[in-house]
Amino acid sequence: MPKFNTKFELSVSDMDLIENALRASKLAKTQADVKARSQDEDVRQIHDLLGRLHNQKTFYRPSKGPYVGG
Repeated sequence: MPKFNTKFELSVSDMDLIENALRASKLAKTQADVKARSQDEDVRQIHDLLGRLHNQKTFYRPSKGPYVGG
């Protein structure tokens, strides 16, 4: 039985494109007039995936000097 690929080589622009597509899909599903159970489940799965993508990001923080967030 083949194994799943656990290492992906995606660039920052690839991840940005995926995030934007997921956000657009989520927005389209939440604004639809039809409130079906499957759409609610799709929106929840998209939201969870966006959260997991966000949690895997490494944000820049300078090693020296005070950190001034914006």
